[in-house]
Amino acid sequence: MKRINLIYILEIITVVLVATGILPRAIVPYMTVALAFYFIFAPLDEVSLFFVRSIPLFIAIPLTAGFDSLNMWRIFSIIIFLKWLNLENIRSFFNFNRRRKVYLTLLGLLALAILSVIGAASVSLALKRIIFFINASLIGIVIYDLAAKVPNYSKKLIRNIAIPVILVSIAGFIQLATTYIFSLDQFINFWGNVVERNLFGNAWADIALKANTWFAYFGEQISLRMFSIFPDSHSFPIFLILGLPAILAISLDKIVAAGKGLKSMFLTRGRMMVLFVPLAFLGVILSGTRGMWLAGFGAILLYFALIWVFGHKLSAFSYQLSVFKYIGSYLSVFVILFSIAYPVMGSPQFNMFNLSGGLLGTRIKSIIDIGETSNARRIQIWKDSLKSIIHHPILGVGISNFPVVVGEDLAKVKAGSSAHNLYLHIASEMGIPALLLALYFLWLLLQKIYFNFRDENDSIRLIYFSASLIFIPWILMYLFTDIAIFDERALLMFVITCALIFGIKKEA
Repeated sequence: MKRINLIYILEIITVVLVATGILPRAIVPYMTVALAFYFIFAPLDEVSLFFVRSIPLFIAIPLTAGFDSLNMWRIFSIIIFLKWLNLENIRSFFNFNRRRKVYLTLLGLLALAILSVIGAASVSLALKRIIFFINASLIGIVIYDLAAKVPNYSKKLIRNIAIPVILVSIAGFIQLATTYIFSLDQFINFWGNVVERNLFGNAWADIALKANTWFAYFGEQISLRMFSIFPDSHSFPIFLILGLPAILAISLDKIVAAGKGLKSMFLTRGRMMVLFVPLAFLGVILSGTRGMWLAGFGAILLYFALIWVFGHKLSAFSYQLSVFKYIGSYLSVFVILFSIAYPVMGSPQFNMFNLSGGLLGTRIKSIIDIGETSNARRIQIWKDSLKSIIHHPILGVGISNFPVVVGEDLAKVKAGSSAHNLYLHIASEMGIPALLLALYFLWLLLQKIYFNFRDENDSIRLIYFSASLIFIPWILMYLFTDIAIFDERALLMFVITCALIFGIKKEA
């Protein structure tokens, strides 16, 4: 643990110095080589945990002037997979679940993705996307196997998931503080032309600057849509929500481990780390992502529905139900924090002294305004997606070829051209069979979370799975309005979350 912590601290310092321009990007290839040696020679379980805690710190490698956006995680995931790869591990991996539903579903999705290349307007874009998803899945395979085999690995993993979530939350509020120091031009120059460019490379920085998802507008007032060290304000809240179960598990472990009733839980103080729960919630709100807010209120309704259902189905699991009620009570913090976010978003940021204070309320109202520019465009894209699905129902227009659906240049793939709905996006690009397989995979995931929650006795894992029953559906509801789960950092966190959930050896 001393080694992993020392290397992690050095990594943080180096990334901060590079991101702020104090150290040149030319040092990144040397940093990558040094970390590669660590990944090669350190134990597999150690480097897999290091990978998890380092997700937001993995940055783009400036290989050439024209190719400087290859992220170092792609190299490290391959190294970890190759360390794990041997005949015994492969056999145990595929023999663990006798029904093999998850494996077959994901292999079916991969097969359909490959088949969709046949009709793709750009074969190269399609193949690059397939390679990207395979690359991201490699770390998931290893973590799934380790969670199933190594005692207490899942608890260590939960602790390490919390670390990057806390890190990016703190970075987000540092970013917020700069809005009261910098003018708008200074903010854009520092966070766009310095931080984003040094973290993600020139091409991605240019896209982020043009996409303009960093600000919310109300008349002459401009307010930050917090994005921390992410490329946009959509993937950032996904990362926070996926990591909240881990923060709750660490913060409230002693309370739940005491084994007392619901009333006692409310009267017992958790660890100080619990303060990062409202910090993460506030970060989600200040991201200004309306679909995330709406999905959050959907998660609250789901919470009360599950209490009613569990009250009838889990009479023999009363303690698990008490834990679920207790964990879900933290959703009230999310609602209360809108009262804090209101004056923050209405405050004079970027030296613009316009204290109208109505920006947050306006954004909330705009959720149901179908005439609002963003909503109207989104609805039109949904209509175009449905038309495309009708014309290409089996294999779609080809994975990573979505611009064809809306008549845009294929170059807009990099700029994030999408259906603004994960489920329509999958069906548009890969066909209805792929959508059905994806939905089936998500059903298996939710089902596994429930069984893990119902049968778990360890306090940390019980809290984690209890919270996952709320926060995973929150993300899945949000994806009706976005596909930001495909951002590298959000996707890696989702892959690791799924690997942990499926890796626990509890079957229905």
